[in-house]
Amino acid sequence: MESYYCCVLPDFCYDKGMNTINKEQIPFDAVSSVSFTDSQAPEAFPPHWHNAAEFTLALKDGCRYRIGNVLYELNAGDVLLVWPQQVHETVRVPKDGAVFIQFAASILENNLDLVSLSGFLFDCHHLSARTDPKLTKLIADKIYEIRDIHNSADPLAETGCKLSIYQILMAVGNHVIDARKDDPLFTQSAGTGQRYIHSACTYISENYAENLTQAQVAEKVGLSTFYFSKLFKQYMHVSFPAYLSGIRVKKAAALLLDENLTITECAFMAGFQSTTAFNKAFHDITGYAPRDYRKLYR
Repeated sequence: MESYYCCVLPDFCYDKGMNTINKEQIPFDAVSSVSFTDSQAPEAFPPHWHNAAEFTLALKDGCRYRIGNVLYELNAGDVLLVWPQQVHETVRVPKDGAVFIQFAASILENNLDLVSLSGFLFDCHHLSARTDPKLTKLIADKIYEIRDIHNSADPLAETGCKLSIYQILMAVGNHVIDARKDDPLFTQSAGTGQRYIHSACTYISENYAENLTQAQVAEKVGLSTFYFSKLFKQYMHVSFPAYLSGIRVKKAAALLLDENLTITECAFMAGFQSTTAFNKAFHDITGYAPRDYRKLYR
């Protein structure tokens, strides 16, 4: 059965224009939430998006990809980072020219320090082996490590793969922070700003089922509503209401798997104040009506 994951770390959040672009549902296999692709990597693939992150290692020169409206040409050893819900396209890749891993957004969203940096992480796409040899080699080594663990009979293969993914994310996170160390706007706000956002995300994750407002969260972390809204959008690349809705949809998706609960009960337990708002948010983010989702993943 195809695994499902709901992203609450969107690049642009859900965009109505994405209705015209194919959404890919990725069938994670035995190692839950992680997929490795080598010889099956397509030489071309049309614009699409999915709720997983996708990290590609180029094995040959001339690998061309597009993320949004930006074209990237990778040479051997380069790495391309596609984050959850980013529209991307494989323009042209030589045969056996690349390998890639895909992993569920939950691996990112379960760590609030990564969540609070996501607005900066999601702007990082192309890592060059020429200019960042140490970082790209580390990522390449970890990708092959994930392949070996993924294909092993190790009963702890899932944990091993996720550990390697977190090591990649740590390295990329430090790279992003180092790249901005000379930006006065970033250095002035990075420490305190990230702490505010981290506290806000923690509070949201613990109180999403309540009738939570942006003003309440702002007051909780000690900021004005106006400044909190601006800071949240800067770090998260998504508005507070959209982020909260994503959290609630994820929780509701898990609740829907319990057939002892009605759909209405799932909606209110996840924090939605009406079934109308729940149905709309659930469809916008997952592409399914709650009832259809329950039937599909029964």
